[in-house]
Amino acid sequence: MPVSDAVGRRGPALARLVRYGLSGAASTVTHFGIGLLGVHLLHLRPVVASTAGFLAGVVVSYLLQRGWVFRSAAGHALAGSKFLVVTGVAVTVNTLVLWLGTEVLAVPYPIVQPLALTLIALVNYSLNARWTFA
Repeated sequence: MPVSDAVGRRGPALARLVRYGLSGAASTVTHFGIGLLGVHLLHLRPVVASTAGFLAGVVVSYLLQRGWVFRSAAGHALAGSKFLVVTGVAVTVNTLVLWLGTEVLAVPYPIVQPLALTLIALVNYSLNARWTFA
């Protein structure tokens, strides 16, 4: 297969991955920003602040992923329900990583949260691409 054919076939998948990265960045900024404000301005415990940030990031993520990243025509009832299941998995990962890192190991929140966000991104893309918006 000529190189141009291989690149052309990967183009849509690569474009979708770039869109996912950009939507993930918007969701991450929302999540981490609200988490930092909660911890440093409101003096909330890291898990509570991060959970609030996570919930706000979910709204940003769903809207961008459904409409822009995966360009899904699935109705909100079906896609939204599946997205919430994936979100449940992600919030569990986030909470466990934050609890283990900040509460058990006493690692500072700004170090632990990016690790949790990386794991969430991997889980979300895989499940949403193969199930939610397929």
